Amino acid sequence: MKKILNSPDSYVDQMIEGILVAHPDHLKAAAASERGTRGLVVAGAPIEGKVGIATGGGSGHIPLFLGYLGNGLADGVAIGDVFSSPSAQEMLEVTRAIDSGEGVLYLYGNYGGDVLNFDMAAEMAAADGIRVETVLGADDIASAPPEDRGTRRGIAGIFFAYKLAGAKAAQRASLDEVKRVAEAAGANTRTMGVALSPCTIPAAGVPTFSLDEAEMEIGMGIHGERGIERGPLKSADDIVDFMMERVLADLPFASGDEVAVLVNGLGATAPSELYIMYRRAAAILKERGIGIHRAFVGEYATSMEMKGASISLLRLDAELRSLLDAPCYSPFLLQQVCQP
Repeated sequence: MKKILNSPDSYVDQMIEGILVAHPDHLKAAAASERGTRGLVVAGAPIEGKVGIATGGGSGHIPLFLGYLGNGLADGVAIGDVFSSPSAQEMLEVTRAIDSGEGVLYLYGNYGGDVLNFDMAAEMAAADGIRVETVLGADDIASAPPEDRGTRRGIAGIFFAYKLAGAKAAQRASLDEVKRVAEAAGANTRTMGVALSPCTIPAAGVPTFSLDEAEMEIGMGIHGERGIERGPLKSADDIVDFMMERVLADLPFASGDEVAVLVNGLGATAPSELYIMYRRAAAILKERGIGIHRAFVGEYATSMEMKGASISLLRLDAELRSLLDAPCYSPFLLQQVCQP
């Protein structure tokens, strides 16, 4: 294992320390836990008259989750160890730090440990008089069939939920309205990923799974969860064809729809390869009569140094299109995310 670190035990805390030092005008610590500073909020939190949006999950996915704090995005995040949930107390401290009296939306991926601890934090926040509503990212079509969509994993497509719900909250909409938009983002987003290599958790020191050099796995989760098919490495076009066929059929997307497209790298995929994938995805959408409003190509939800990528489609209506184009800011994200 080759990683630039001081020790596995200090990996997460020193990463967070570096982020706070790098962006002192943008982010601040919510509170220190027994593990160190594991809750971060935007520097101006709480923002008067605005619904707070809180997220979180395990480390190892930058810019998810830390990168989605900012104007027009989320307000606070609680971070756990690599691929591990933050504690309920850490999430509670974030909730308290971003609540302006308008309530807080919890928006995070559908994973068992996160759900358990975030639900516990919501109960403790209610005891403090803070109203909390929850929306789960569940965009990974490989993790469950359409009839069980509520059990699906949340992967890169949650980016769209942050962007749309964050824009709605910036308009000073009510908690119910912000929740409605986050739910609409989830209902209209579908994602599938492919892995070409595993990653290594610093504390473990060994790869999370094994995959031969000439193999690939389609449907892999961002923690190394098994996909739906493992076989010989295919060409870029064949990979995209396989993924897009299933993504398009799942909603389903139809001729006349307008979408936003996200081609996401998992941490060690060359940008040139992501654009090769986008090229094929765009051609397929054109063939299907589906318009592309905006494209996002880059790293939006990684898995340490895993080589691979995912494709997400968001079906747009007039409201969602307007919210997607609304201005936002995060020092982690490319300007194309925040400017129409």
